[in-house]
Amino acid sequence: MFEQIKHNMETIEGVAIYPILSLLIFFVFFIGLGIWVFSYKKEKITELSQIPLNDNKIV
Repeated sequence: MFEQIKHNMETIEGVAIYPILSLLIFFVFFIGLGIWVFSYKKEKITELSQIPLNDNKIV
């Protein structure tokens, strides 16, 4: 089955660009995610981490 798919993909003009685009999208996404994580304010992270420990009960 893989040989059939490989043969079909080889007949498509310009198919080699798809793995390159996939890698670029993956790389850009995780670089952007890393920048977002490391630029997040420490105070906000501390505030969000304390939410499960708060005793604010709804009555």
